[in-house]
Amino acid sequence: MKYDSNCKDCDRLNSFLIQVKNKNPDYFCKPVPSIGEDKPPFLIVGLAPGMHGANKTGRPFTGDYAGILLFKTLYKFGFCNAKKSESLSDNLILNNCRITNAVKCLPPDNKPNTIEIKNCNKFLKSEIIELDKGSILLALGMIAHNAVLMALNLTKKEYKFSHGSRHKLPNNLIMFDSYHCSRYNTQTKRLTEKMFHEVFLSIKTEMEN
Repeated sequence: MKYDSNCKDCDRLNSFLIQVKNKNPDYFCKPVPSIGEDKPPFLIVGLAPGMHGANKTGRPFTGDYAGILLFKTLYKFGFCNAKKSESLSDNLILNNCRITNAVKCLPPDNKPNTIEIKNCNKFLKSEIIELDKGSILLALGMIAHNAVLMALNLTKKEYKFSHGSRHKLPNNLIMFDSYHCSRYNTQTKRLTEKMFHEVFLSIKTEMEN
């Protein structure tokens, strides 16, 4: 199923968005659409919109801390025309890639529940099944990793999440794993810039072979 800006399948998320919108009338507060090319060779899958980031701006990883490292890295490896993403009017262009989320609506405490992940999976699945053979996915965190597996009816036992790992999926798709570039992970050094760059270097090498 294609992106639906009016989707209200999750009662908890819909109620929460109404509350946030009442407090912040200028915020986007809807399912956040993906950005980038329609059939990219490289699809990045995040977790969900951040309260004062994508939920405010209407663009994934835009306006929140997690986007700082992501867009700097995309720019460094030639996937983006700018080092940062600030708003829908900043003329940002992604090259040969697309950014989406496992869950398209802001969840309370940045934690979608299992039902919400399942409800939203149809949107992720529609993006994945349109990818050409040999395309690459990057799962930012375990929830994104598991959401990709769910979309392809694959089991967690056969494809375990591990930072820097590479998985061969059906249709010759390749999935790389990385810890999410969240404020918590980067400030605690669970994910360093060097670690993140190493994953992107592996992806870039894979695309060029």
